Amino acid sequence: MTRADNVDVPGLLVDAEIDDVPPASPTAFPDGRRSRRALVYLAFCLVLIGLNLRTVFSSFAAVLPEVTSDAGLPGWAVVVLTTVPVTLLGVFAPLAPVLARRFGAERVLLGAMATLTAGLLLRPADIGGLVPGAGHLPALLVGTAACGAAIALCNVLLPGLVKRDFPHRLGLMGGLYTTAICASAALGAGFTYPVFTATGEWTAGLWFWAVPAAVVLLLFLPVALRQHPVRHQAVSDGVNVWRSAVAWQVTIFMVLQAMMSFSVFAWLAPILRERGVDGGTAGLMVSVSIVLQMLGSLFAPALAARFSDQRTISVVVALMTGGGFALSIFGPLELIWVWTGLLGLGQGSLTAVALTMIMLRTRDGHTAAHLSGMMQGVGYGLGSTGTLLVGQLHQATGSFTEAGMLFLVVGSLAAVFGYRAGRNRYVGG
Repeated sequence: MTRADNVDVPGLLVDAEIDDVPPASPTAFPDGRRSRRALVYLAFCLVLIGLNLRTVFSSFAAVLPEVTSDAGLPGWAVVVLTTVPVTLLGVFAPLAPVLARRFGAERVLLGAMATLTAGLLLRPADIGGLVPGAGHLPALLVGTAACGAAIALCNVLLPGLVKRDFPHRLGLMGGLYTTAICASAALGAGFTYPVFTATGEWTAGLWFWAVPAAVVLLLFLPVALRQHPVRHQAVSDGVNVWRSAVAWQVTIFMVLQAMMSFSVFAWLAPILRERGVDGGTAGLMVSVSIVLQMLGSLFAPALAARFSDQRTISVVVALMTGGGFALSIFGPLELIWVWTGLLGLGQGSLTAVALTMIMLRTRDGHTAAHLSGMMQGVGYGLGSTGTLLVGQLHQATGSFTEAGMLFLVVGSLAAVFGYRAGRNRYVGG
């Protein structure tokens, strides 16, 4: 199977355990046999885990005005709560392979889902009864941080687990897994506000998402506990990506797309509501935009792989994303569905093209894994500055207009670095 055969599922070809010695073994089943029924159950669990990895971001954004008003959040807290989870995706990503070597990928995933469930339960809590005057803010901060750390571990370990256990179904599992992650963001954006409307409590809208996380935790529990971890050592192989100009161009491309991607999750709903769109419609718009992201992510990798280089497609999707974001902020309101649709198609395609670069710019699996780790650590860590800057600009000016100008600049820079990363070259020459 060649690299070109698999560019439609780039994330699945990057294994966080690829440097492990001895190699990580496939997931064990009760009877020792890898029956079809057992594999279907494992696939179901992994897809459901993916379905919980973005609700944290989009659910908070859907009721941000209500949370800010009712909990009396200061401006700095809003900025921190929209920035910290993305930052932690980069901070905790390098720890995932280390923990997997010691405890096994399945048990680390189980711990991550337990942490995610606990964070989702803690996040809306009012601890004023325990700490007078504390209110919701401490729980929001700690719960959100726990969710970000847990999602970081899942982001890194899930693709390798899928590749290890489903080597002959990568296309199917890749489609299910990536669709589930996109769908989680759409669900968080679309259903949180209706839950708030039905209950009259924003806390119920956030607590709701602890339910699917807890269900997955219980379903995956017997699978993870059945595993017997084997101590592994990491033997480095492949090119030193940190010294490669091509790797840095791809990584900066990733940083710029992450700045826009997570700003959509964190701020698009508040932007629409500030423009006069009601909460339910704003959530629906964000959900539709994310569904269009899914369409873009399905077609863009195959299209990118058809070209000898990816300069043209990288420039086009970067400008679509930056322009769609800016127009969603200050374009004519009558065309708001067009602007958010343009943003969705552009963002999904941009993210997929950036991830596809992992395979197209490397010659072997070891180098691809190292480039992926570099992109996730740096990309998510610095990519969180997008949400930070939007929050600070809004706090300073009382408007999102300046953020629209910011993303015209970010989209243009993404086009520049996408053009450079898209040249037909490889990491390590």
